[in-house]
Amino acid sequence: MNSTTPESAAPEQPSSKIAIFGALAANLAIAIVKFVASYFTGSSAMLSEGIHSLVDTINEWLLLLGLSRSQRPADARRPFGYGRELYFWAFVVSVCIFGIGGGVSLYEGVEHLRHPEPLSDPTWNYWVLGIAFLLDGGSFLLARRTFNAQRRGVGFWRAFHSSKDPGTFVVLFEDAADLLGLSVAFLGVYLSHTLNMPALDGVASLGIGVILLIVAGLLLRETKSLLMGEPAEADVLQHVTEVVREDKAVVAAEEPLSSYLGPEELLVVVRVRFQPEQSAQEVAAAVVRVQAAVQQKLPHIKHVFIQPME
Repeated sequence: MNSTTPESAAPEQPSSKIAIFGALAANLAIAIVKFVASYFTGSSAMLSEGIHSLVDTINEWLLLLGLSRSQRPADARRPFGYGRELYFWAFVVSVCIFGIGGGVSLYEGVEHLRHPEPLSDPTWNYWVLGIAFLLDGGSFLLARRTFNAQRRGVGFWRAFHSSKDPGTFVVLFEDAADLLGLSVAFLGVYLSHTLNMPALDGVASLGIGVILLIVAGLLLRETKSLLMGEPAEADVLQHVTEVVREDKAVVAAEEPLSSYLGPEELLVVVRVRFQPEQSAQEVAAAVVRVQAAVQQKLPHIKHVFIQPME
């Protein structure tokens, strides 16, 4: 968010649910085809890719679960709502990519290096890799379009680090890892068959594992930060301060404290000094008035607490 206008402070962002559904459908179809190809060809890299796609399918389901649970209304047990459920399940997804996707791929690569077996006719693998590349490419373009719409012209890495919607960037990075993994798998199959060096297929599986570990590391870092509670951007906090100070009863306002409870749910606490001649009733009325003004101009701030100072 680069602007301090009310409209840009809480933009209407495209839902990540469409990107997640697209990735789930693509990965499920790809996983089935990859496992069939691995069975008929004996390719270690193809088996690693099948496991990778199966893990991605489960991950998409977990993200949808988190998205659904995060939208439950607040209740007595969770007065601030369930927004961070999405952050929790996104963190679980990152762990799955690291432990299952990356770990199993490395294991398969090591086993194939220890016991290399020549590939049978690689035609199956080429067809599967081509189909998978098309499906994953379509899912990647959909996720990238959603992410680009949300970042609104901000640089990619800055938008990634500041994003509060893991449903979008997790899918984007998964799909990017898929496309890189498919490229590595293709090289492994082609070189191992052309050069008659079965060990290269195991090397490709190791390469896929390394890709998944790197991507998982990036996602773990970001989702952990979201789960622990990230503050609002500096320009949003400045805008809140300006809105508070506009009230005629306010003398001064400290920099707000804030924490994201979900992609579009922000909690803000502002310590405010009111005019000393104000009565208790007038201060109470001013608190209500300031809270309403902040939420009117920044609708994604769901909870505003004004703390009068002496």
